[in-house]
Amino acid sequence: MNVRYANPYVIGVLLGFILLFSFYTMGRGVGSSETFSRIAAAGVDLTAPQHAEEGHYFSKYLSKKRSPLMAWLVFLTLGAGLGGLFSAFISHRIKGEVVRGPLMGVSSRLWLALLGGILSGFAARLARGCTSGQALTGASELAFGSWVFMFSIFAGAYATAYFFRKEWL
Repeated sequence: MNVRYANPYVIGVLLGFILLFSFYTMGRGVGSSETFSRIAAAGVDLTAPQHAEEGHYFSKYLSKKRSPLMAWLVFLTLGAGLGGLFSAFISHRIKGEVVRGPLMGVSSRLWLALLGGILSGFAARLARGCTSGQALTGASELAFGSWVFMFSIFAGAYATAYFFRKEWL
């Protein structure tokens, strides 16, 4: 089956316009790691409200007036996920499979994916921004640290791929 994907150059230009629109309307760029901090804050507030209010990290997301989930970045992240799912659905790319190399077992692939996700999430919060926040927003603001981050991500990915490529051949 021949699956067609969108032109990456067109999508890149559209993403640039979305970023410009975000700066114009919200006064800041895009990123998604704050969404997961807000979800965690809502969960901690639901189960241990005193801890959430007294803790430095979670208290900044809490307000007596509204839920920490009522933020535009939460809806942006939700929309991006649902949009990706909708795109996969209409192009018939949704399959119940685990994509892996012939030498990698399903269990190993799932554990490595979970570990990679946890490390990425921790690193995003440690760096005070995810890749979209750092690379897109920071680079558009010409922040030197964001440019260093972007080049480091690509260099690290290429260096790591050298060691893991045997799993996919």
